[in-house]
Amino acid sequence: MKTTAIKRIGATALLVAMGGLATVQAQQPALQYFRPNDQNGLNVFEPKKHEDTVAYTGFKLRVGAHFAQQFQSLSHSNTANAKIDEATGKNLNQLMNIGPGFNLATANLIVDAQLADGIRVNLTTYLSSRHHQETWVKGGYLQVDKLPMLKSALLDKVMENVSIRAGHYEVNYGDAHFRRSDNGNAMYNPLVGNLIMDAFTTEIGGEVVYQHPSGFLAVVGVTGGEIQGGINVVPDRKRSPVMIGKLGYDKQLNEDLRVRLTGSVYTTKNSVRNTLYGGDRAGSRYYLVMENINATPAAQFTSGLINPGMTNELTAVMINPFVKIGGLELFGTLERATGSAFGEPENRTWNQVAAEALYRLPMYDQVYVAGRYNKVSGEMVGGTEISIDRIQAGLGWFMTKNILLKGEYVNQSYDGFGANDIRNGGKFNGVVVEGVIGF
Repeated sequence: MKTTAIKRIGATALLVAMGGLATVQAQQPALQYFRPNDQNGLNVFEPKKHEDTVAYTGFKLRVGAHFAQQFQSLSHSNTANAKIDEATGKNLNQLMNIGPGFNLATANLIVDAQLADGIRVNLTTYLSSRHHQETWVKGGYLQVDKLPMLKSALLDKVMENVSIRAGHYEVNYGDAHFRRSDNGNAMYNPLVGNLIMDAFTTEIGGEVVYQHPSGFLAVVGVTGGEIQGGINVVPDRKRSPVMIGKLGYDKQLNEDLRVRLTGSVYTTKNSVRNTLYGGDRAGSRYYLVMENINATPAAQFTSGLINPGMTNELTAVMINPFVKIGGLELFGTLERATGSAFGEPENRTWNQVAAEALYRLPMYDQVYVAGRYNKVSGEMVGGTEISIDRIQAGLGWFMTKNILLKGEYVNQSYDGFGANDIRNGGKFNGVVVEGVIGF
């Protein structure tokens, strides 16, 4: 089927869903242990076990969506040596000529169902995304917060503090993934771009989350370690499971002060193709920056990001502090990843630091100002030591709890890349404005 036909089917499906569910949207059901798709989902990490007051009244179906559209005005430059393609005579280190314009509109369709008391299921579909032209499923999972079918007083007591998630889902490594933009869902990200080294992927497995009323939390997860299931035997390659752990403290200490601190680990000994830093198949926000004259938005969909290429062995550790004092929010990321691709004789190490501050105006808390500093450094395949720095500064306005308008100025620079690498002496800067809808 032609791509245009597939895209029309996806768009038609969305229109039918929205039209047929207009009545449902007017009385959107409340689900248990659920992160809202709108402004109410801000600063929600793992859904709180002890703050959920939604009573079970029977089966419920909730259909939601996220939409995002950007206007981009960025410029870029580099100092790389010319690399001439003998067949065409083109310089492959010449940057694409980019100017102001609109990026592709992206959309997510989200279906959640309350199946039983404390049991719900989620399915998220990308209707339009930068990388894939067709409609495709991001993933889905079953979440269990109660076990009513077992009729056990002991298990009921255990489940007061425990949640279980199983399926093909967004792995719970670190806290940064709770604040990133996910294709059409940019509601929780106060700025436009995600982190330079973007730890996000979906894998098949399960996790257990323990949350105590005191604020202590722990997560233990096991997955297959790859973005797709695999049963094929690859000669001289091994598959090992991924082990994920998180320990932390999250407490609303008083009306104005909330503190959260977590440390996470993600580790695997072997993988045919691990994608912790390359799992965002939807694509980055900064279209065609630092890409050559042959690039397309779909094929070169990770513009502005860096993937350290540790696709075989990997151990990553992330620490995330979060403090909310009245209208001021501070969020940080400290990350260290060590690993290698298949065939590399030794492991390489990468480090990332990010510091983010946001302030909601006291007289009109629907408006905020935000800024983020992000730096990544590490060893490329072959031994070259590089670093990338980014500064973002922006404004946001929640027109309603479902509509967000935000804009940012971004400045990113590349250092240490070889003279024959297109990123040598590279930098880009400019403005991106984004509109977001979520319900």
